Amino acid sequence: MAVLSTKRKKSTSAKTKPTQAVTAKTVAVGKRAGKAKLLSSKLAYKGKVFNVYTDTLIEPGGHRNVRDVIRHNGSVVILAVDESKNPADPDVILERQYRHAAGQYLIELPAGTRNPGEAPLAAAKRELIEETGFRAKKWTMLLKYFASPGFLGEWMQIYLARDIRAGEAKLEEDENLEVFRMPLSEIGRASCRERV
Repeated sequence: MAVLSTKRKKSTSAKTKPTQAVTAKTVAVGKRAGKAKLLSSKLAYKGKVFNVYTDTLIEPGGHRNVRDVIRHNGSVVILAVDESKNPADPDVILERQYRHAAGQYLIELPAGTRNPGEAPLAAAKRELIEETGFRAKKWTMLLKYFASPGFLGEWMQIYLARDIRAGEAKLEEDENLEVFRMPLSEIGRASCRERV
């Protein structure tokens, strides 16, 4: 991680302005270095859900580097809330499912991968129905972010789904999950206890 230094060197004469201390890990304040220059990109692995590319590039700082990058269509995460019983502390729709990569069962918000060319909101609506059976009348995009940008080129978008109605889930063959509700206030406490 680059360290931002704003420490100034003392001036040696009255005519000289103080300068910023510069080290190999210092980024100039207020300046952007620009984008990397991609020299080559080679498909190293083609999978069902993602591809891995080996990219050779010149980094913004001028260094030549080789990076393995996972390319993915992107994902959506749905914060589905039911305010009908207690608007001050709404229930949140959660899922419990086994995640092989984590080696354990996890409690998660409904989420899923966008299909190629699929709009993020359409994907969020589809995933909420498929995994939980719930439908929502009100949708708001809350946040768009990279989950792990050091090696994963996947945008994730979180949507707030409100005014929800229960329905029948349409799970995919490989999905085995338990859908349940938890009050929003309890989620914070459960997160501190590493339950969520």
